[in-house]
Amino acid sequence: MERIHVRTPSAQCLEEVTGQVADAVRRSGVEEGVCHLFVPHTTAGLVINENADPDVGRDLLEKLEALVPSGASYHHLEGNAHAHIKSILVGQSASAPVTAGRLALGRWQGVFLAEFDGPRERELQVTVTAAGVRTRAEAASKGRQADS
Repeated sequence: MERIHVRTPSAQCLEEVTGQVADAVRRSGVEEGVCHLFVPHTTAGLVINENADPDVGRDLLEKLEALVPSGASYHHLEGNAHAHIKSILVGQSASAPVTAGRLALGRWQGVFLAEFDGPRERELQVTVTAAGVRTRAEAASKGRQADS
């Protein structure tokens, strides 16, 4: 597992981490498999979405704020109940395929750490697992090698 540290600049924001995740995938040496991402925080989350137009992220944050207003009345005494609820809505984990040694996102997709209680130092955990399935040809070839 690799850890990526992100310093978020504001109370609520989306920080793109696609490049850092892609670098972690390359360093793993895995050719085919899956990249699992996890944010071990209760007031932050993870989003895979469009990275070409920053207005998409702004729209997401504005709509989450409309759904769960920061200034509303909550029972939680720390004053960040809105951040806990928003993190539950977006989730703290995501997975993406790894193909030919690279993170296999769609053309317009990016990975974002979603901050709802910043600014803070956050951690993103990246685990890359190789696919354990072999093709029939590979299995047959391995079987022939064992017989020799």
